[in-house]
Amino acid sequence: MRVVSGICAILLIVFAGVQHNDPDVLFWGPIYAGGAILCALAAFRPRIYVRAPAGLVYVAALLASLAGMVWFWPSTPQWWMQEVWWEDETAREGMGMMVLAIALLLALPVVWRHRGRAGQGEKRLERM
Repeated sequence: MRVVSGICAILLIVFAGVQHNDPDVLFWGPIYAGGAILCALAAFRPRIYVRAPAGLVYVAALLASLAGMVWFWPSTPQWWMQEVWWEDETAREGMGMMVLAIALLLALPVVWRHRGRAGQGEKRLERM
């Protein structure tokens, strides 16, 4: 799953990069870049999620991406068709939020595994 998180990080970096000519780059660029950072941390530094602030940031970002996915869900008929999303900005934005939410959900097992290991270590210390 760490490899999958790394691939998701690269994908989100590409998403952030293609925002350079978008009128709302200052909105979408940081959203994708933030997701890329969280996925990259899950791939390359997963132990950082043992600490409470990093874990809380991840959970907040995941919940925000799920809420954003609902908020930006495309209302255009047949939004999944290339002819539609190629021309319709709102369909692309909705699909982008879906990609972000899926990327963060794919990194979730890595975060959980490292958070669980931290809890096991604390329980061992309490027994001593």
